[in-house]
Amino acid sequence: MLKRRTVAAIRGGRSEQLGLLSLVVMVLGGVSLSASAAKPVSKVAGVAEPIPAFPNLRFERPVGLYAPPDGTDRLFVLEQAGKIYAFPNRRDVTREEVTLALDLTVRRKENEEGLLGLAFHPDFHENGELFLHYSTGQNPARPNRGSQGRRGVVARFTTDADRTVIDPNSEKRVLEIPQPYGNHNGGQLAFGEDNLLYIGLGDGGAAGDPENHAQNVTNLLGAILRIDIDPADPAQPYAIPPDNPFADPDRHPGARPEIYAYGLRNPWRFSFDRTDRGGLGHLWVADVGQETHEEINLVGKGGNYGWRIREGRAPYKPNERPDPPVELQSPLVDLLRRDAGSITGGFVYHGRKNPLLEGAYIYADYLTGKVFLLRQESGRVREHQHFARVKTPTSFGLDRRGEIYICSFDGRIYTLIPPRRR
Repeated sequence: MLKRRTVAAIRGGRSEQLGLLSLVVMVLGGVSLSASAAKPVSKVAGVAEPIPAFPNLRFERPVGLYAPPDGTDRLFVLEQAGKIYAFPNRRDVTREEVTLALDLTVRRKENEEGLLGLAFHPDFHENGELFLHYSTGQNPARPNRGSQGRRGVVARFTTDADRTVIDPNSEKRVLEIPQPYGNHNGGQLAFGEDNLLYIGLGDGGAAGDPENHAQNVTNLLGAILRIDIDPADPAQPYAIPPDNPFADPDRHPGARPEIYAYGLRNPWRFSFDRTDRGGLGHLWVADVGQETHEEINLVGKGGNYGWRIREGRAPYKPNERPDPPVELQSPLVDLLRRDAGSITGGFVYHGRKNPLLEGAYIYADYLTGKVFLLRQESGRVREHQHFARVKTPTSFGLDRRGEIYICSFDGRIYTLIPPRRR
C-alpha cells in the first residue's frame, strides 16, 4: 500500500533488470511458480463495475471504511492524516450529514505513516469501544531514518452515548511497537470469530528487511499478532490467548507470545471470510512485495510465510534458514510485476447486489488500479481474473449487508454494481 513514492526510491529505477534477474534465478534454482504467477492474470468483462458510492462526499487520502456492529446503517471513514468521519450509509448523503468523529494527532512524516486501522469492539453496541492503529513519535536527530521514538500504537477509545464521536481523552494504549523506519507499518486491525484482536505489522521498513525482523520471533514485526483485549486482570492492557503458537515461554524462550503468524513483509490489509468455519483460508492476508512479487496468503496459526528467505515463491535470501526450523508456507497466489505492483487486500464477497461475485475474494493493486476476483477450493486457485479498475485503491470495506467498498486516493469511495446494459 502507498508505494508510489517508495517504490521508486527502493528500486532505484532497476525494476525491469531485477525482474529478469529474478526469473533467471528461479529457473536455475529449480523454484517453481504457482499457476497464477506463471500466467498473466486475464481480464474478464461483464462481472461488476465500480461507481462512486457517495457522489456528494470527498475525503483526503482515505485509508479505511468500517461499519459499526450496532444495528445502525452507518459508515466510518479514516483519513490517513488522523481524521475519522461518520455518516449515514445512503447514496445521496450530503456533507452536512457527515460528523467528524475524531481528529487524532498522528505522525505523517513518511508516506506510509498516519492513522492506519480501526476495529470496533465486538460488544460495541453495549460499550461503545473501538481500537485504532496509528503512527507516532519522532527523533529530530534522525528524522528520515530509524528512530527509537518512532512507533506504532494500538489504543482503545470510547465513543459518546450516540456511539459516534470518539473521546480523545478516553485513549488507553494497548500496545506500542517500535518502528525503525517509516515504511512497512502494516496497520490492519480486525476481530476474528474468536473475539480476539488480530493486528497486522510490517517488517519495520527500509528495503529487504535489513534487520531480518520478519524471521525473528523475538520481536513483533513482520507478523500477524493475536491478543485478548478483555483480560481477566483489568490492570493488564491485554492477555495472551493460551493457544497462541509461542504462548509457552518454556517451549519458546524469548519468543513473543503475541505472534499468531510471521514471515510477512507488509500485510497492509487482511480480512476474515466469516462463512468459513475452521477450514483453510478463513484468514486472507495480502502481503505487499519487494521487487518482483506480490502475494496472497491463507494464513493459519503458527505459519511462517517466508519473507525474507523468499519473496512469493522465489528465493530472496535463499541461504538463510527459518528459526525455529519450520516448513515455509507457500502463498495461494504469487503475482509478478506485470500484474500488480502494490497489493491491497480486500474481502470475500457475500453481499446481494453482485451475484457473480458471490464467494470471491475481491482485492486490488494500488499502482495499476486493477480490481481482481479470486476463488479457491482446498487451497488451490479455481478462478483468478481482474474485472475493473479504480484509481489508487488503498483499502476495502464492508457495510452491514456485506456490500463492498473501495477507498481511493482520488478522494472517492467506490462501490461495485452489476454491469449496466449499454
